Amino acid sequence: MSFAPPPPGRPGVAIHISRTLNQHLSCSTVFYDSSEMLSVDVFSPEGLFGSPHYSLRVTWVYLLRTNRPPYRSILPERVVSFLPHPHLVLGDFNLHHALADPCRSLSEIEFIIATRYFDAAFDVPYHLLNTRGVYTRFPFDNISRPSVLDLAFANTTLSPLVTS
Repeated sequence: MSFAPPPPGRPGVAIHISRTLNQHLSCSTVFYDSSEMLSVDVFSPEGLFGSPHYSLRVTWVYLLRTNRPPYRSILPERVVSFLPHPHLVLGDFNLHHALADPCRSLSEIEFIIATRYFDAAFDVPYHLLNTRGVYTRFPFDNISRPSVLDLAFANTTLSPLVTS
């Protein structure tokens, strides 16, 4: 896959891997055909998190709103996919869903769009790691309410290793 830099004025995903981490682990970047999705594969010959798993994939996403279905820049099936080793998917999904933000009133279209992504995650299966109702975005004005736009999902291989 090739990396497509974002068009001018359009955000993308960027990461920084510290030298300290890189001294103890092997990291390789996985680029996609979209600047709104990026993964890093982390490998340790001793295993990770006290488990026998030697590798972990961390995927960052930034879903942009679009005017055409699925109304986000990356299809749900591309955001979450089956991996036999631990996988963490996180980022700014720009979605509202009752499982992450139970007090929010959702429009029908918001519910339909978000449900496609949550259903794709649960079908693989991935677990939502967010604590229900804990906001991840706080507005700069007094009119808007806080919301949960940043989400984290772990596949069934990783989720038992997550304590908080």
